[in-house]
Amino acid sequence: MSVLIVGSIALDTVKTPVEEHADLLGGSASYAALGASFFSPVKLVGIVGNDFPAAEFDFWKSRQIDADGVQRVEGKTFRWSGEYAWDMNTRETRSVALNVFEHFRPALPESYRETDFVLLANIAPALQSHVLDQMKRPRFVVADTMDLWIETTRADLDALLPRVDLLILNDSEARELTKETSLIKAGRKIRKGGPRYVAIKKGEHGALLFSEDEFFSCGAYPLEDIHDPTGAGDTFAGGLTGYLASAKREPTFSDLRRAVIYGSVLASFNVEAFSLERLRTLTMEEISARYQIFKAMSEFESLG
Repeated sequence: MSVLIVGSIALDTVKTPVEEHADLLGGSASYAALGASFFSPVKLVGIVGNDFPAAEFDFWKSRQIDADGVQRVEGKTFRWSGEYAWDMNTRETRSVALNVFEHFRPALPESYRETDFVLLANIAPALQSHVLDQMKRPRFVVADTMDLWIETTRADLDALLPRVDLLILNDSEARELTKETSLIKAGRKIRKGGPRYVAIKKGEHGALLFSEDEFFSCGAYPLEDIHDPTGAGDTFAGGLTGYLASAKREPTFSDLRRAVIYGSVLASFNVEAFSLERLRTLTMEEISARYQIFKAMSEFESLG
């Protein structure tokens, strides 16, 4: 089954303590789409300017990513610049230029509207709801969010949550959303607010998954070299959703557990190079090998 992915497409400039690269492919939808494409065909929705490299459209096509939903308009593509500290966990945004993304209002091609699996990547909750208004009874909806929307558009986010099957957010966002210091309490509280499932990302410490009566904790793969953490969370969401779609059924909690591990696997590869460069060369053999390591680690953790 295909995955509909809606989000930002950007050109990034990223600086770390040892390297700096400009005009990199970025944006939440770009990372999520490539992550999902390892498991399922993708229908991509976004907006770019006339400065966006045509070669990226060719690359998407080679990876079963249908970009008919990507609007190409006059103007400049959304651009973001950020700098990471030595610990690679702390990031400072140096500049943001929304450009054509400022007036983005997703319009789904008719052929996209019956897609069973939907990933609403990190865009404003009102736009996420606008996407769902155009859908015809999707089977499973995943939504990502961030602190900006929690702080500035809380009413829109609260209205979206009952329409979502799985909400993905990081640990600080979960605490901000619920005002709970305990992530266990936060996850359960968010789930009661609407979504059937909640996944909380903890960066280098893994992820947590909540349902009404089940819980799962996934560790993080121990990496020696992290070159660029940008897009790791979006890659996680894409890999997770792509795997769920590949199962071709209503996801069970066991499916979700495996999806969380696959999402973590994809994210661990993503940070090994700048932008999406590592994912461009990644193979399913490499994914499967790392999945087995992740699975063994998670099973060991579940034994206490």
